[in-house]
Amino acid sequence: MPIRCITIDDEPLALKQISNYVEKTPFLQLVASCCSALDAFELLREQPVDLLFVDINMPDLNGLDFVRSLSSRPMVIFTTAYSEYAIEGFRVDALDYLLKPISYAAFLRSAEKAQRQYQLLQAASERTASSIFVRSEYKTLQIDTDSILYIESRSEYVRIVTDGGRPVMSLGSLRSYEEKLPADRFMRIHRSYIVNLSRIVAVERKQVVLPQGHVIPIGELYEERFRRYLKSRSLA
Repeated sequence: MPIRCITIDDEPLALKQISNYVEKTPFLQLVASCCSALDAFELLREQPVDLLFVDINMPDLNGLDFVRSLSSRPMVIFTTAYSEYAIEGFRVDALDYLLKPISYAAFLRSAEKAQRQYQLLQAASERTASSIFVRSEYKTLQIDTDSILYIESRSEYVRIVTDGGRPVMSLGSLRSYEEKLPADRFMRIHRSYIVNLSRIVAVERKQVVLPQGHVIPIGELYEERFRRYLKSRSLA
């Protein structure tokens, strides 16, 4: 799967350039371009990504403080015209640091570094994500991820529906499950639902059909990404 990216810069020309670089790189996918860190912060609440290209010197909330504020941090590549920020950038575990003006060759070297890191993270996830442990009703349950049909957000709780037994209710957020489950097998297709991609029976209009008659809506914010997934696996 491509590496999902957000580009963030308050300078329109710089934002357009870095976004164009992302779009011309085959293993990257541009999810959004944001002209401020505050806009990106709101977007990340609904749609986590794998990689951020972040300008440092921005009004209201600079790139360094923005990255520090993230409770769940994607890979980060800083872009800036000021070389004195380099040390601070690496102190927040940035993957790389690009100094403006940025050539595509320099961008590609950083992107390939991100690709290598992403592949390592994916491999580790595949080794460890065959099951998850969930706290429910005063006990901890182990759930085989292959058995999960979908996960539903219900206020401060999540409802995990499997193909065996009754649903499991647990305190937590859908975002936390989205981060734990392997991204190549599970996808958030609605603000309230994550589905197991391998258990999809059919896609009808703006709904996903799962075993046992479960029908899950596809949200507008998530439809484009889901359609790209379907297209990448279509033989027609």
